[in-house]
Amino acid sequence: DVKYLAEWVNTFVSRNNRWRSPKYLIGESYGTTRVAGLAKELQERQWMYVNGVILVSPTDIGIKRDGPVKAANRLPYFTAAAWYHKALTPALQQKPLDELLAEVESFTISEYLPALAKGGFILAQEKQAIAEQVATYSGLSVIAVIDNNLDVDNQFFWKELLRDRKQTIGRLDSRYLGIDKKVVGSRPDYNAELSSWLHSFTPAINYYLREELNYKTDIKYNMFGNVHPWDRTGNNTGEGLRSAMAQNPYLQVMIQSGYFDGATNYFDAKYTMWQLDPSGLMKDRLSFKGYESGHMMYLRHEDLRDANQDIRDFIKQSLPTKGQAAKY
Repeated sequence: DVKYLAEWVNTFVSRNNRWRSPKYLIGESYGTTRVAGLAKELQERQWMYVNGVILVSPTDIGIKRDGPVKAANRLPYFTAAAWYHKALTPALQQKPLDELLAEVESFTISEYLPALAKGGFILAQEKQAIAEQVATYSGLSVIAVIDNNLDVDNQFFWKELLRDRKQTIGRLDSRYLGIDKKVVGSRPDYNAELSSWLHSFTPAINYYLREELNYKTDIKYNMFGNVHPWDRTGNNTGEGLRSAMAQNPYLQVMIQSGYFDGATNYFDAKYTMWQLDPSGLMKDRLSFKGYESGHMMYLRHEDLRDANQDIRDFIKQSLPTKGQAAKY
């Protein structure tokens, strides 16, 4: 896939005489795996050096975050979703979201992650204290956190947060609400956000194909395909991106994430950014932007505006000055 796209980009650039133009790659969700790998492939096989890579709602791009890290990283997202649904204490609800998340991120790294790392050997007193704080920050009950051994998974959270209201919350965008057949259970019956989005997306794409592109066909446009099981064997695209950055002093990376995205949560994205370059020598070329929306932040008008402006600003500041050499 990456090799094919690199060839295509080379052909496009050559046919349109754009070799001297600045070049940027942007990918969303699993597309972030593609563009992370593409940056390295373009450099190594096409001798084409890009100026920037934009990762929108990124996957792990091959950077591992299993075990306690995976569990701990969910908490800031839990806080954001609970804050949106006014499921936190009054003291936390009155805080601006960005201020609250900074507080929760600090707790996650400094206290929650070390506690999870202790597993079943954590002292009862510490387990109780951590459970109480996780409950406060997540909107869940203390007993729910303890019963999950401090490790609350996404499915349970989506079902549990508003259980007392007999509602579930969405996966890709937790602002959306669902109604299940039964209040009991450990996971929602369906993804509330998708059932809402498809009301608009399906007629929009079919209208566009037939009326705008004049592509007349009886073939059904599948809004989803059978893509399982995922095969991520040999996914080293994150390391490829790091290597591309090291070899290309011009290359900068920006990550954009929605705070209410429960599929590729924003704190996982931050963690990926932190781990991308362990040396820390390129951290000034890595940036993060967060938005009060979900996986597709551009569905909220304010974030469509802000995300687009962030991209414009990123492009402007990442352009080298005239005569600037590509060297350290």
